[in-house]
Amino acid sequence: MSKFIAEFIGTFALVLFGCGAAVLGGDHVGQLGIALAFGFAIVAMAYGIGPISGCHVNPAVSLAMFVAGRMTPTQMLIHWAAQFLGALAGAAVLAAIVGSTAHLGQNGWGPGYLGEYPLSAAALFEVVMTALFVIVILGATGEGSSPGFAGLAIGITLAVIHIVGIQVTGVSVNPARSFGPAVLAGGQALSQLWLFFVAPPAGAIIGGLIYRLRLLKV
Repeated sequence: MSKFIAEFIGTFALVLFGCGAAVLGGDHVGQLGIALAFGFAIVAMAYGIGPISGCHVNPAVSLAMFVAGRMTPTQMLIHWAAQFLGALAGAAVLAAIVGSTAHLGQNGWGPGYLGEYPLSAAALFEVVMTALFVIVILGATGEGSSPGFAGLAIGITLAVIHIVGIQVTGVSVNPARSFGPAVLAGGQALSQLWLFFVAPPAGAIIGGLIYRLRLLKV
């Protein structure tokens, strides 16, 4: 139950802080500020709930941990449930603050969405960036790592991914982060949600297998 609550709170905070920066402060802080909000949220949660649940706050990360042999199927499913519920709750609080569900920092691609990148670019971005993200996470939390600095490494990586890719998809690399805003916003966000349930897990499997097959080892 402690792990469930920790992952719920962590994912709730990630969506509220990250998407909140985009929706409430985007015009003032710009793309860099939004990127830092997501990154700093992960740093904060890593030190706040990391000792309890590992601070995955991302179904793709939990999947990579499972593929790498670091958690059981049951543990992964518990994390997933907490993450999706936490993301939905975070989006709901943001919607209540904004007073609308039209703009909640939802992910997407194509005509009318930010840089209007095509599906092929969006899919490639999400697969590659999620693979790189989980490689950093697995390395920073694995054997021979410096655990005290893992949160910084992971948060900085997420911030850099956002600096690079906000114009492409808004940056998901996290099915739960995409799920919460899309469910409430509906419309195009909901119709495009499938990509963020496919591409980030694909990247997570690639990253997890690299460690499972010991292609990267100390």
